[in-house]
Amino acid sequence: MSNVFVSKHPLVAHKLSKLRDVKTEPKKFRELIRELAGLLAYESTLDLKIDPIKVQTPLEQADGMILREKVGLVPILRAGLGMVEGIWELMPSAEVWHIGLYRDEKTLKPVEYYNKLPTEPTVSVCLILDPMLATGGSAVATVDVLKRWGVNRIKFVGIIGSPEGVKLMQDTHPDVPIHLGVLDSHLNENGYIVPGLGDAGDRQFGTG
Repeated sequence: MSNVFVSKHPLVAHKLSKLRDVKTEPKKFRELIRELAGLLAYESTLDLKIDPIKVQTPLEQADGMILREKVGLVPILRAGLGMVEGIWELMPSAEVWHIGLYRDEKTLKPVEYYNKLPTEPTVSVCLILDPMLATGGSAVATVDVLKRWGVNRIKFVGIIGSPEGVKLMQDTHPDVPIHLGVLDSHLNENGYIVPGLGDAGDRQFGTG
């Protein structure tokens, strides 16, 4: 799994334990999603290209760096929305583009219902955001959309992944790095990650 990067950061492990807890209420759950997204974005953007600049400090001129690449955040609706704020705090200039997908409960296949991407790409790197990489269908469909759009570099950033979802992503889009907080055991018969945390969307928005 050369393109799968599972965080080893103690803070990620700590916050993941709180996120999984069935007693964690929606307000705290949303806070943890936001915090974990920021930590994972930090790890997943280590290879962003930068250019040297000169910066005037109160004392003298200093050497500095500025991001060369324009970053786009693509949360998969609706659960991915909760990850945006945590990354925006680190990269306030990042563009946000929404792609709406839902999973058909019978086939477990993704169905696209919303896409407002402009005709031409406006960013050079896209981070696909979804707390759960479960069956992998929605992630694969989103990569398909972004590649058709013409984005050159795509990364998936998720909090919990399953071996099945990772395999589908690798088989379909081996060029897309997968950044996760943790890789769990398996999917159950309903397509939920085990041990997982339940439905990330329902737990964020209090609809479960």
